[in-house]
Amino acid sequence: MKKRFSKEQIIGFLREAKAGMVVKDLCRKHGFSEASYYLWRSKFGGMSVPEAKRLKELETENTRLKKLLAGSMLEIEVTREALRKKW
Repeated sequence: MKKRFSKEQIIGFLREAKAGMVVKDLCRKHGFSEASYYLWRSKFGGMSVPEAKRLKELETENTRLKKLLAGSMLEIEVTREALRKKW
């Protein structure tokens, strides 16, 4: 699924609403739903742009580490199976 807005844009939208723009008008102006706005507010509420970039980096690193862990666990399991068959 392609995301339409970057995290930086989302934070900008949240700042506009915080500055006093009505949420309904903000959503209409930029073309997203109110539900999306409230979801973004709960996720990115007090963040600044550098914090959002750091969050993205951490999520990417976490995904990479999970894949590495899954691969090593698979190798261990294959090795154990091979050793069981030998005996």
